[in-house]
Amino acid sequence: MSGLREKQKADRQGRILGAAVRMFRASGYRSVRIEDIARDAGVSVGTVYNYYQNKGDILIAVVAMEVEEVLEAGAAIVADPPEGAGSALLTLIFSYFDHSLEYLSKEMWRTAMALSIEAPGTRNGQRYSALDDRLAQQVTDLVRALQARGEVEASHDSEALGTLLFNNLNQNFIDFVKEDAMTLEALRQRVARQTGPVAAMISAY
Repeated sequence: MSGLREKQKADRQGRILGAAVRMFRASGYRSVRIEDIARDAGVSVGTVYNYYQNKGDILIAVVAMEVEEVLEAGAAIVADPPEGAGSALLTLIFSYFDHSLEYLSKEMWRTAMALSIEAPGTRNGQRYSALDDRLAQQVTDLVRALQARGEVEASHDSEALGTLLFNNLNQNFIDFVKEDAMTLEALRQRVARQTGPVAAMISAY
């Protein structure tokens, strides 16, 4: 019975998040009400509130769903990176960027970022920061994997490098979501240009 209840709970949450993604994209985050999401998901308003405190909580849950998939894909890259520091780093970074609009529009990302900045001590703010921390750690893990393979100088501080690289890709992603006209390809080109010199400096050969 416990397994069935968990399956039903996961199904309801999936339907709620799926409805939220569809409606936020179609109508914009601010225009959508909890009642609209509940109706589209085929559940009661009370059921939505059983899982999520407010609309912002739903949006951050969508961000978490996005990031969990990104981290899973990134883990495979860290486990077997492409040859060369530059190629490996950009493969990981581009995997983040290429999945970034799978569930969230730029407007949704802007709103999620604003929620995390406006109230960093809230559940939403803390959860968003924790997701960023996990992404930064994965970049650090890749640097360490490259050091273990002899492609990045072992003397370099892997955590400092991972944080530096993540902060740069994150700032560029913020610029990307701020500008509706900026394309994903433009983002990739900008980050590739900035990452290249860093990769060359830390490379063991």
